[in-house]
Amino acid sequence: MAEAEKPNWLERLSHFLLREPEDREQLIELLHASFEKSLLDGDALAMIEGVLQVSETQVRDVMIPRSQMDVIDITQKPEEFIPFVIETAHSRFPVIDDDKNDIIGILLAKDLLRYYAGEDFDVRDMLRPVVFIPESKRLNVLLKEFRSNRNHIAIVVDEYGGVAGMITIEDVLEQIVGDIEDEYDFDETEDNIIQDAKGRYRVKALTEIADFNEAFGTDFSDEEFSTIGGLVVSKFGHLPKRGEIININNLQFTALRTDSRRLHSVLIQEISLPPSDI
Repeated sequence: MAEAEKPNWLERLSHFLLREPEDREQLIELLHASFEKSLLDGDALAMIEGVLQVSETQVRDVMIPRSQMDVIDITQKPEEFIPFVIETAHSRFPVIDDDKNDIIGILLAKDLLRYYAGEDFDVRDMLRPVVFIPESKRLNVLLKEFRSNRNHIAIVVDEYGGVAGMITIEDVLEQIVGDIEDEYDFDETEDNIIQDAKGRYRVKALTEIADFNEAFGTDFSDEEFSTIGGLVVSKFGHLPKRGEIININNLQFTALRTDSRRLHSVLIQEISLPPSDI
């Protein structure tokens, strides 16, 4: 008799979960116990936990802050903003009328093909409607809306109606299938600044500049940028890729976690400055 087909990991997990968990914490414990018993692998565990986390995470927790939004100004001519579109390589861009609080539409990069085709081209005619959502919207609700209305981008507004940031369907999906077991991923910790065994510091990009100054004894201004991520990106002059390095004063900043739209964390260590000429 041929050997019976072995059950897949989902069937084995279902069998293991026959003792029904009474709350979320027990469910998480059972999932981790399943992982330890090799009933599911690390990737599957991370994705299941991501799905559970999405139902409790609000847009404000993962949105791209207003200061890091890549936008197109409607007053610019195509030949002026197309190099920017090519450099950033996004598929969708919010279009503003001089100010990031005045977003008048969304431009799809593929619509620029009409410009190269030599057709009559007016950016305003190409704009798609803007979807505005509150900061408090939960990611699972937003993902359902993205799927039903076929939008892939939304503008996040604060309680006063001002633009707080933006979020894409990719940002939501990254919470489920994104960075798994990243050695530099400490998003689950409450601390924004953590020292490693080598004396270096891992710093979340959303760390307030005032808090950073207090921790490192620096005096960076927070008039233009409120977070250390905004400051670092501005010094690079572009969104850095993982591993890119820049020196600012006596500190070396290395980009640790980045995605296509924002910087998540940096590695910092002190550098020796050459003595000044007297």
